[in-house]
Amino acid sequence: MITVLNSLITSKTRVKILMRLFFNPDRNAYLRELATEFNISSGLVSEELKQLKKAGFLESEKNGRQIHFRANRQHPLFSELNSMVKKALGMDKIIDSIVERLGNLETAYLVGDYAEGKDTGIIDLVMVGDIDQANLSDLVIKTEKHIGRKIRTLAVDCEEFASMQQLFSKKPMLLLWENGE
Repeated sequence: MITVLNSLITSKTRVKILMRLFFNPDRNAYLRELATEFNISSGLVSEELKQLKKAGFLESEKNGRQIHFRANRQHPLFSELNSMVKKALGMDKIIDSIVERLGNLETAYLVGDYAEGKDTGIIDLVMVGDIDQANLSDLVIKTEKHIGRKIRTLAVDCEEFASMQQLFSKKPMLLLWENGE
């Protein structure tokens, strides 16, 4: 799917920006942060941010001397881009498999870099509920091969999760799935 995005959008920098800002649209980023993260010149990142903002895909807000950019949720293509990015990162397959095979899953969270929209190659998941550990281990191995990324999991019951709230509140978290949705 990433190759599909790369073939549709010829600028690799633009794809990286879209992946970063549309995966978790609640997060924002500023020019130098993106340039450092992508190891690309700030001039190139600046030009791509201007083009994406001009097309209406991004919103910006001045914060001190920095301009912070985020995905524009009001754009008519927001839902489609958000969905494409999640598919490109393999999140749709992970969640579908988790829900089908892991027992009584209450909630699933993405934590760490991926929750910020950074594709670092290591996906950290926290699953809350009565999780079948044998199926989880099997699922992780199969999914890693399919999506080409490492998956680290933490499975806890509801009580453990509640007792760990303070720890989790300090890390970026993105709710991926909740029972009843």
